[in-house]
Amino acid sequence: MRIATRESPLAMWQAEHVAESLKKLGISTDIVPLVSKGDTDMRPIDATRQVGLFTKRIQQALVDGEADVAVHSLKDLPTEPDDRFLLAAVPPRESVLDGLVFPDDRSLPENTDSEIIESPLPLLPQGARIGTGSTRRLAQLMHLRPDLQISPIRGNVQTRLAKLNAGEFDAIVLAHAGILRLEMTKLPFRLFPLTEMLPAPGQGALGIEVRSEDAVARDAISRLNHAPARAATTAERTVLSELHGGCLAPIACHATVQSTGTAERTASLRLEAVVMSADGSQRIHEVATSDIELIDSDLETAAARQLGTDVARSMRQQGADELIRTVRDNHSN
Repeated sequence: MRIATRESPLAMWQAEHVAESLKKLGISTDIVPLVSKGDTDMRPIDATRQVGLFTKRIQQALVDGEADVAVHSLKDLPTEPDDRFLLAAVPPRESVLDGLVFPDDRSLPENTDSEIIESPLPLLPQGARIGTGSTRRLAQLMHLRPDLQISPIRGNVQTRLAKLNAGEFDAIVLAHAGILRLEMTKLPFRLFPLTEMLPAPGQGALGIEVRSEDAVARDAISRLNHAPARAATTAERTVLSELHGGCLAPIACHATVQSTGTAERTASLRLEAVVMSADGSQRIHEVATSDIELIDSDLETAAARQLGTDVARSMRQQGADELIRTVRDNHSN
């Protein structure tokens, strides 16, 4: 099977990880590296250039017959349905946390307890310059520390680190999953607790697509699906879809699945979500739970979708639409 991917180091790791998983199932693969528009256009993402910036070229490879499988970071994959494609698998999820990364010459005190994640914000001086291209991260940072100077940063992980070490920023925010996958754990970084920084919908998860009519690829890739990861990310992405947020809106979600012990495949799905104003001054927060049945063949758990829909509806009743509209209008101007 031919696997289409972006050619950035992190995207290549993801494709190679999927290839290795297929190899264990007796399926040989070829990786097809491609360049997306998001890899070449370094302008800040705005309202006219947001949807599918990193995924359209990879999906086009499926349409044109260049590849049989497309591997995405699930948080980059648009939530709008496209009948040409099927999200055939969400494999087991990596860490959903965000980390604050400091320059190489910054020494940090050792962690006293790896099980306790303490806020990294006290490590930042007043008015520190922080690099992030995410309005979700920007809003949550400003909610906690309005004194921070937040500036957009684009490029792959290596490019961002180079800008950090060149003195453009005092720190940058990166996904912990990327740090782990690229084996960059010796970087001077500290993780945000979830009480301070909720992740993007689908963060830390891979999304593996195939052509809808390709039964052979669908059957093979669906064997990589992890039911708890699928249920959690389905709930998160449903919130994003129902709120019509796209990647510009300061929407953060985190869903977890925990066995209830009442039946072998019965579990409790907990979903937490926030919608914020761009400056972090306004915040709508919602938490809800639902019982679900974890069935590997059920690629889109109905209960997970319903939970996401219910949470989004509650947030809209609290004014989420207006917050999102304000952010989108600011990016359009």
